[in-house]
Amino acid sequence: MRTGVIDIGTNTILLLVTDAAEGKLGAVLHDEQVIARLGKGVDAERMIGPETFLRAEGFLRTYRATCDALNVERICAVGTSALRDARNRDEFCRHIRGSTGIDIEILSGADEAYWTYRGGISEFIGRSDRYSVVDIGGGSTEVIIGSGTGIESSTSIDIGAVRLTERILRSSPPETSALIEAHDYIRSLMVPVTAELNTTFAVGVAGTVTTLAALHQKLPRYQPEKVSGYALSYEDIGAMFGMLKDRSTAQIAAFPQISAGRADIILAGIMILLGYMEAGSLKRITVSDRGLRYGIALREAERTV
Repeated sequence: MRTGVIDIGTNTILLLVTDAAEGKLGAVLHDEQVIARLGKGVDAERMIGPETFLRAEGFLRTYRATCDALNVERICAVGTSALRDARNRDEFCRHIRGSTGIDIEILSGADEAYWTYRGGISEFIGRSDRYSVVDIGGGSTEVIIGSGTGIESSTSIDIGAVRLTERILRSSPPETSALIEAHDYIRSLMVPVTAELNTTFAVGVAGTVTTLAALHQKLPRYQPEKVSGYALSYEDIGAMFGMLKDRSTAQIAAFPQISAGRADIILAGIMILLGYMEAGSLKRITVSDRGLRYGIALREAERTV
């Protein structure tokens, strides 16, 4: 079955189109993402604003047209942190259904963690007996530990790159006092959930880690085949943070590997990643270009068996 998976995140909206057969993913026909910033202001107001509403609708209309052009048989759209938290999520979902025909399933934090894990490790099966996956989103961060396709523990932490930026790292560049406050806050959240990480094959998914992999390699354009499987050390990540932390958003956006829509939140994402690795005594992390959308595609493939 040809399936289109739409991952409606706090910062990005992603589309994956793939064929499935015998419970497994087949060829990837289309894979793209746009920065929609659906979660802008949601942390403070618990509402999706009208401009954001319309912006997201426009992207989803485009994705629907892409799916139709590719003869997609089933569209599966899932929402994560921003839609979990927004008080007008039902209104948003009704509006999108009416204007695009797309039904949105709002995932629980536990379901988001499980399917992110499945997607994140899918290209590394056989590399280890135990895996950990961190997904630094815009509104939340998922930390998952498992053996093969089974999860041992998963935690959804109520902090992401957009949320941390809006709460603490509000100036550009951020003040030293804000960096210290953010570091201490992240550590307080990470220490309780990262005790066993150094015994796992550590995987990172989503925009912060993929951007860092591209930046570290100085790729002139985003190349998923060079990003996925790329290993970053704690020192590598710390050096990139040091290079960026005293720059303005405009100066950060001048790096070809950092999109304009991510430039204002990349420092927060890096701080969350460093805090995660520091608390878990991780020396390196392997980047995956896959994540929740691939996990949901696997879920849909397994349902066809």
